[in-house]
Amino acid sequence: MGKPTGFLEFTRELPGKADPKARIKHYNEFVERFPEPKLNQQAARCMNCGVPFCHSGCPLGNVIPEFNDAVYRKDWQEAYDILTSTNNFPEFTGRICPAPCESACVLGINQPPVAIEEIEKHIIEIAFDKGLAKAKVPRVRTGKKVAVIGSGPAGLAAAAQLNYAGHNVTVFERDDKPGGLLRYGIPDFKLEKWVIDRRITLMEEEGIVFQCNANVGVNVSVNDLLREYNAVVLAGGSTIPRDLTIPGRELKGVHFAMDFLKQQNKRVSNLKVEGEDIIAKGKNVVVIGGGDTGSDCVGTSNRHGAVSITQLELLPKPPGERTPYMPWPTYPMVLKTSSSHDEGADRQWAIATKAFVGDDKGNLKGLLLVDLQWTSSEDGRPARFSEVPGSEREVPCELAFLAMGFLHPQHKGMLDDLGVETDDRGNVKATEKAYQTSIPKVFTAGDMRRGQSLVVWAISEGRECARKVDEFLMGSSQLESKDHSVMALSI
Repeated sequence: MGKPTGFLEFTRELPGKADPKARIKHYNEFVERFPEPKLNQQAARCMNCGVPFCHSGCPLGNVIPEFNDAVYRKDWQEAYDILTSTNNFPEFTGRICPAPCESACVLGINQPPVAIEEIEKHIIEIAFDKGLAKAKVPRVRTGKKVAVIGSGPAGLAAAAQLNYAGHNVTVFERDDKPGGLLRYGIPDFKLEKWVIDRRITLMEEEGIVFQCNANVGVNVSVNDLLREYNAVVLAGGSTIPRDLTIPGRELKGVHFAMDFLKQQNKRVSNLKVEGEDIIAKGKNVVVIGGGDTGSDCVGTSNRHGAVSITQLELLPKPPGERTPYMPWPTYPMVLKTSSSHDEGADRQWAIATKAFVGDDKGNLKGLLLVDLQWTSSEDGRPARFSEVPGSEREVPCELAFLAMGFLHPQHKGMLDDLGVETDDRGNVKATEKAYQTSIPKVFTAGDMRRGQSLVVWAISEGRECARKVDEFLMGSSQLESKDHSVMALSI
């Protein structure tokens, strides 16, 4: 424990951010770094609890009190070693994770929780600054070949772990650059793409091969992979978006959120944008969906110069703090205000969209909305709704984004060609303990298996899946499991 009285002496602080009016003029990250004294104070707030619930709150099982102690002592090598023993990509999670570990922090019972996510981000960035983050090339190769399909966080984590185990890993990515959702879903102002490139470079130095523009099931044969590789990991994500099939859906100006975000990320990277340009400048924008993807549309639309931005949520407005139905240390469904919301947006709750309204040229000009009245179940969750009589109204809108989540992975192509079983939600069927599909040598991890989820869950799934693949190939595995029952492979 760094400082026994730290949690009594210091309160929670977060790094400063650039002014919203200034940062919407660019697509760069805008969160500052902690000065060293502040970082030391924030690490000192960790109480090194007898039962650290932050461990269970983190899907990766990060060993949080120990790396906080190392940060307090300024032992960056130790902090880096502890953090990366459970998390392959803290530079990603330190930027875009919703930090369920902080919701489970014991200090959070009666004080603001420890700033775990920021400390994690600082550990990895300081490690890169000091040259501690280096390629780890396996001393021995097994001769086994593994194909990982998809280079999002689940695929990257699986590839990294399998490579550490000594297998020859090739990652197949259908886009022009690796990263998946990290590259073409998360805006640059939350995650600049040099952060991904820096990690990919390390992974290539470690011996992992990336094949881009390789769309398995289209220009790469599934049968060839099954024949040439000893194991295959499916990590293609959940990519089929939930649609809103109401009158006017066909109008010009109604788009899926991810189409908009991917286009802008390509523009920032000076890459060719395919299809119709989706530009928010000078338009009334409505984002349908209140989650992170919708928030990203808000931030991007502000940077485009939209006239107005409205974000609609079907559910009622969440409470501002925990209720009796959200006891600590569970993850609370409370109101979250993102940095994009701080930049400007009209957020509305308990609203349903009845129709898209168009002009005589087929262009979107408005939305027909209605207010909802919700009733709650016994556990406090919204259960049923009814429309509020007389609340129908039309609002101006020339650009609408559907940000209502994702249904399941794409079946056409790779999955249909493989013939793997799917569950009742359309995800690839595999148990959490085995990660093995109906085809013995084919495994799956991440959103493709569990449905859309958090980046930190995708990394956890990739790591756990890699261990099962290693056991399948070798009979046993030295890769660390989530419960830390086996120590990480020594490279």
